[in-house]
Amino acid sequence: MIRSGLLGRAILASSSPRLHEEEGRALGLELTYELFDFTQRGLDDADLAATVASLKDQGFAGFNVTYPFKQAIMPLMDDLAPSAQAAGAVNTVAIRDGRLIGHNTDMPGFRDSLLAGLPGARLDHVIQLGAGGAGSAVANALLSLGVARLELVDPDSARAQALAGELAERYPDAQVTATPHDRLDTAPAQGIVNATPIGMAAKPGTPIPPDAIAPHHWLADIIYFPLETELLRVARSKGCRAINGIGMVVGQAALAFEIITGHKPDAERMKRSLG
Repeated sequence: MIRSGLLGRAILASSSPRLHEEEGRALGLELTYELFDFTQRGLDDADLAATVASLKDQGFAGFNVTYPFKQAIMPLMDDLAPSAQAAGAVNTVAIRDGRLIGHNTDMPGFRDSLLAGLPGARLDHVIQLGAGGAGSAVANALLSLGVARLELVDPDSARAQALAGELAERYPDAQVTATPHDRLDTAPAQGIVNATPIGMAAKPGTPIPPDAIAPHHWLADIIYFPLETELLRVARSKGCRAINGIGMVVGQAALAFEIITGHKPDAERMKRSLG
């Protein structure tokens, strides 16, 4: 039996159990994928360490991590893979011989999704909303693709500034800045990326005013439930090229499946299972 799961908040509607369990069956594996929703279970953020220790004691092969724990879980790891070190966040944990090894599959998942879903998108100037765990991975992906100017916008200005500083050191040829919400001007940018939880089923709304989106923008939202967030609906109504988070979630899930189970999945089959 291979036991895996997902740690986070407001995740009961997640498609991850179906993605992983159906792929496990297709590969002839006896695999379970459990949701550990801290909100539904009445757990505090401070219970993260105890929950992780419990999964290790129960013999889990590994687990995924989502909002709001992708950065908070890093100090609990015994080792960090290069992907997690580069992204500054962990979204996949493999448990091997009692050791917790943190990985990040969000970065390649988003990068490949953007290339496939928005081919030829201009990358001179991109605005990214959100500088948390997912935002760190997404920003690294954008800069690795050659974004020349990246503006980070986050309600936590100190967090945005800290991430901008780290990225500026890692990508010296790019201009990376942190911009306060009240000083944001989207007009000069070609692309807008939503890496915040705003727009999820449990957090409806838009992270920026609808009138900040113009027809010349392309837009990528990493949210996949619902498939069309309010932000995407507005963008498409204005004629923008836009993608949701399905490509990213399938890409990162396929990599996570292999890290946790040691078996290579069929990513296209996993994508079809969401249909």
